[in-house]
Amino acid sequence: MQGYHSPQVQARVRLNTNESPEGPPEGLGAALAERLGRIDWNRYPSRSAADLRAGIAALHGAAPENVFAANGSNEVIQTLLLTYAGAGRRVGLFTPTYALHSHIARVVGAEVVAAPRQGDFRVNPDAAARFAAAERPDVLFLCSPNNPTGTVEAAETVQACLEAVAGYGGLVVCDEAYIQFSGLGPGSVSAVDLLGEDAPLAVCRTFSKAWALAAVRLGYVLAPARITEELHKVVLPYHLDAVTQEIGLLCLADAAAADRRAADIAAERERLAERLAVLPVDQWPSGANFILFRPTGRDGAAVWRELLDRSVLVRDCSSWEGLAGCLRVTVGTPKENSLFIEALTDVLRGAV
Repeated sequence: MQGYHSPQVQARVRLNTNESPEGPPEGLGAALAERLGRIDWNRYPSRSAADLRAGIAALHGAAPENVFAANGSNEVIQTLLLTYAGAGRRVGLFTPTYALHSHIARVVGAEVVAAPRQGDFRVNPDAAARFAAAERPDVLFLCSPNNPTGTVEAAETVQACLEAVAGYGGLVVCDEAYIQFSGLGPGSVSAVDLLGEDAPLAVCRTFSKAWALAAVRLGYVLAPARITEELHKVVLPYHLDAVTQEIGLLCLADAAAADRRAADIAAERERLAERLAVLPVDQWPSGANFILFRPTGRDGAAVWRELLDRSVLVRDCSSWEGLAGCLRVTVGTPKENSLFIEALTDVLRGAV
């Protein structure tokens, strides 16, 4: 078994891991230092992260009992799968999608079953319902916007998955790590709007992207209380340290900053898409902070290497199932995006 990884090599322009191109507000460090002075370092942190969960709940108009927080959305996903998957159970997903969903599922001993996405990388509602009814996965993942394709799913797709798993007692996990960049166009919906105490639904979010806190590792899930209660039984005690909880509370005090940052990145994504449109590449509409594209007439892996030769690092997806020849570029700063376009233009024109 191979571990999940993204190449971390030295490059002048690093656009391969979907991080925010800008950090959080300047005052965060000073405000955090003041809070750290009040921490009782010889005591364990709040085991339930009660204040943080209350802050997250208030952001979404939910109750603290509907929130479970952990060290990044990846630990949230791991806890969900430790709780609801495992040996003798199935995890379903729609490929291509985030590789860690299937990776963690296999680590906990579950069988992974998959259905292909359509040619436009969206999930057809009827096909999703048939897949769930036939395979009966205990946990069914739906990633929207999807990584690495950027696809935003229609409300009908989420609803079809919920209705299908409800028939046999399964759970839908919607991974919305990139939802703040999506703008939620016509026909789309955040799965948060579909939450209810009877809904077999858990919605994952992260502070790593729009909140610009990839270094901190903080994520959460919104779900019925009956689900979050089980997650708290499974997770290790005191799993979320005091510093992480304090940083989360500081950022929640200015939630509008994350929305502004997401809007700026989405606008820059559209500028990047316009620049790509005049180059010999195919690209797919994205609701995330990245764009999936495929050079036409050139080997994707070779283009990736030639970009790296020019000190520009993007993600090579060319060997992934269903993504032959594809590369993924994270939206960076305007300067980084321009340098990427210049390098890609140079590569595709065959310049030395």
